[in-house]
Amino acid sequence: MEILAFGVQADERPLLDAAFAGRHQVRSLDVFLNRDTAPIAQHYEVVSTSVNADLSAEVLQSLAAGGTKMIAQRATGFNNIDLQAAADLGLSVGRVASYSPFAVAEFAWALALAVNRHLVRAAHRTRNFDFRLDGLMGRDLRGRTAGVLGTGRIGEAFTRIAHGFGMRLLGWDASENPRCVELGMQYVGLERLFAEADLVTLHVPLVAATRHLVDAAALAAMKDDAILINSSRGGLVDAAALVETLKAGRLTGVGLDVYEEEAGLFFFDKSLEVVSDDTLARLMTFSNVLITSHQAYFTEEAVGRIIDTTVRNVEDHLAGRTNDNMLVTRGQLPAAAR
Repeated sequence: MEILAFGVQADERPLLDAAFAGRHQVRSLDVFLNRDTAPIAQHYEVVSTSVNADLSAEVLQSLAAGGTKMIAQRATGFNNIDLQAAADLGLSVGRVASYSPFAVAEFAWALALAVNRHLVRAAHRTRNFDFRLDGLMGRDLRGRTAGVLGTGRIGEAFTRIAHGFGMRLLGWDASENPRCVELGMQYVGLERLFAEADLVTLHVPLVAATRHLVDAAALAAMKDDAILINSSRGGLVDAAALVETLKAGRLTGVGLDVYEEEAGLFFFDKSLEVVSDDTLARLMTFSNVLITSHQAYFTEEAVGRIIDTTVRNVEDHLAGRTNDNMLVTRGQLPAAAR
């Protein structure tokens, strides 16, 4: 069988080919799945997609009409998929429930350290042989407070690193992670976490209840010199409210690997185009803001695990089996998703 894979990065392509070698052929495309590219998938039973694919009801209908029966998303998040529409169309939908939590946690820390110690500004200066230290003073993290929103696998990995730095640990989640508690984490309400944390990091999924979890009120509650890191989903942060907060001279630094309107921007070269997103453009102007293009997951280990799980999902679908990664199985939604 030939599988059609959308949104395949150049570094990902050989790993994808190797994983399916001896099983199936893979046609890898660098274009992302949306209403315009969906017709390419005609006659492909299995389609693999990336995190920024548009899997709305309209796109799913186009895929189903063309003969697609299974969608294998190479990502953990699935807020881009209309699961009910997939079920109604009799499709199967799989995702990657987990991969290397260390990839994302370590990258979140890379952002935090970079904005705390002004590494981007320093690197730009030294390239121009400007070796002054003016404006580059950071802060020790030891003894300061880390506020971790979401203490699953990634949040736990971030917490372990924070513990290694000697930080005080505050957590917020629907349920406590006993391993984080063993490290000394205290679970508190959102208001207290925002008020006391020197470093706030987001590791929760994007669902209706968490959209704009960091809104104007949350930002107002944060310390003026706090650091905000988001390596989870862009919609967790109200970007317009963040701009207003930064314009007021608040927050020491912000590190964003995701952005709520990143679809159609991230993973593309827009350097020769006019980007019409005024909020993103304004965020780019702040010297204490570091924005990367959804690359926290992008390590050899994490991408390898993502692809291996995708292969398993496809093989299980073809064999008539299901597994814990399946969000929809032949039109059937799990009870928890109904």
